[in-house]
Amino acid sequence: MTPLNPAAPGSDLRFRPCGPTPAVLWDRVSDTQERGPVAVTGGTGYIGGRLVPLLLAAGFRVRALGRNRRKLENRPWSDHPQVELVEVDASDEEALARALEGCGAAYYLIHSMVVAGAEYAEADCRLARTFAVAAERARIERIVYLGGLGEVGDDLSAHLRSRREVERLLHAGSVPVTAFRAAMIIGSASASFEILRYLVERLPVMLTPRWVRTESQPIAVRNVLHYLVTCLDEPRTVDRTFDIGGPEIVSYADLIQTMARVRGLPPRRLIPIPLLTPRLSSLWLHVVTPVDRRLARPLTEGLRNRVVCRDDEAHRLMPQRLLSVEQAIVAALGKQAAADVQSSWSDAGVIPGDPDWAGGRVMVDPRSIEVDAPPAAVFRAICRVGGGHGWYAGDWLWRLRGWMDKLVGGPGLRRGRRNPTHVGYGDALDFWRVTAIEPDRRLELTAEMKLPGAASLTFDIDESPSGGCTLRQTARFRPRGLVGLAYWYSVVPLHGFVFEGMLRNIRDAAEQDSSSRKGPSPAPGPGTRHSARA
Repeated sequence: MTPLNPAAPGSDLRFRPCGPTPAVLWDRVSDTQERGPVAVTGGTGYIGGRLVPLLLAAGFRVRALGRNRRKLENRPWSDHPQVELVEVDASDEEALARALEGCGAAYYLIHSMVVAGAEYAEADCRLARTFAVAAERARIERIVYLGGLGEVGDDLSAHLRSRREVERLLHAGSVPVTAFRAAMIIGSASASFEILRYLVERLPVMLTPRWVRTESQPIAVRNVLHYLVTCLDEPRTVDRTFDIGGPEIVSYADLIQTMARVRGLPPRRLIPIPLLTPRLSSLWLHVVTPVDRRLARPLTEGLRNRVVCRDDEAHRLMPQRLLSVEQAIVAALGKQAAADVQSSWSDAGVIPGDPDWAGGRVMVDPRSIEVDAPPAAVFRAICRVGGGHGWYAGDWLWRLRGWMDKLVGGPGLRRGRRNPTHVGYGDALDFWRVTAIEPDRRLELTAEMKLPGAASLTFDIDESPSGGCTLRQTARFRPRGLVGLAYWYSVVPLHGFVFEGMLRNIRDAAEQDSSSRKGPSPAPGPGTRHSARA
């Protein structure tokens, strides 16, 4: 396939829109207020989290649906006056129909990405059937679905076959469907992009499966979003299926070398090994990259299939400036460098309920320290933990624990964090996840590392009458069996070094932050700081 409209090399990609400006779109969709809001499922996911602000910029009202309202509230667009937040279980047909009632169109962006085998496909199918029926009951005008490229055949991966079956089930209902099929989506912090980046940055020599030579047609995430938004204003897209891709057909090996070139690295040496199955490849990716093996498995299986657009009908009906592979990579890396990542692959993690600590023996390690700074400064310091900043003390121990976790199938430290300074409910912080947050008062992290039990780490801030505050840190662990007890007692000696050091350095960072904001102040006298167990 010849390039559709390759952009000029070296052009500035940071602020240039790929399609009509919001003002133009507003003129073309001015009747959306009469048609009702647009429903977006998966609003906390990678695509949904980026789609909502573009729909708002285009003048649409949006009803964002998610399984957890608090995660929806963590999105920067959650307080927009044209946004409704609805917590709903996508497997509950009655509740889903009520949530969709009054909407004009609905985006179906729900995928079961971390389930393997038959259960994985069955979960996708159940949710698709439920959504099709609920949309019909709610009298939705059309469903918009984003699936995967790939010709149906015996060799089609379970991942892509599941996407195609979801598309079929949605079409089987009475509501018209606009379906888009995409290959690899290149965007900042997407799972496939992070796999590519980590492989290139960490491995100058790679043992690769044969599928690295399979052809595909990657597309930049901004181009995908353009199609998703613009189709609502193009009547010729109703009840149609479109293949969408960028202007180039490349192999995964080409992607690896392009990433190396953009990063200023020497060409990577690729050594094909026929014995590398998708299962072994996903386990290797689990160790080398931040992506969990359960997510890496369907992605690696899908890469063995040739995924190329059959035509350019989508581009003809909804023209835009398609980014080349290199330009898409440059744009994604630029977003990450500027800490301007709107959504991440790790955002879609399951949020557990608060642990029921009363259900069994709970091991508790409480500590506290006085801080000569206001609660806001202390909270800001706490919220910088994890990712590139580290954990304030014993970073080499955290890295060692991360590697041990990766080796036994856990997430390790490679997930990092989406934003270097801001955290919100549901955010991943290395192998922890934020499960409670009260600004300037409390932050709770729940461990997602592989453990013989359940663990949490909480930071509570109590304001002192003197103007400072007390920072209380509590590590809790509910062991599972004798192995759990043995694990707890083996790590307790390290807590004195790691957690005490963490408290002291959080205190120092908060006091330095407070001093810099109010100007020079006299040094505190002796005896004004202490650290003690609660």
